[in-house]
Amino acid sequence: MAHKFSFRWIRMGAIGIALALSTLAARAQFICGGHSDLVAGLAQAFQQKQIGYGVVGQAAIFEIYVSANGSWSMLVTDVQGQSCIFATGDGWENTAVATAQGI
Repeated sequence: MAHKFSFRWIRMGAIGIALALSTLAARAQFICGGHSDLVAGLAQAFQQKQIGYGVVGQAAIFEIYVSANGSWSMLVTDVQGQSCIFATGDGWENTAVATAQGI
């Protein structure tokens, strides 16, 4: 029961972020456009490739793109098909590889 409860709150928070994206877009300078155009731009400008994605209920899909030098971007696509670069940064560490190797 506790596991389901905590995951419910996490999912609700992620849905809230996705829904707030449309409200924040008017105030913040997100880069939005067609999914294929943004993915091509991340690949061309930053050599980033998708390393994973997650589905937030029926509200959005979050994708993480990472380059070999550690730059990363989070791409969010809503149910209307609009994609926006939600966050970017440097210093990505792939902890899944370290965990798999027993480090």
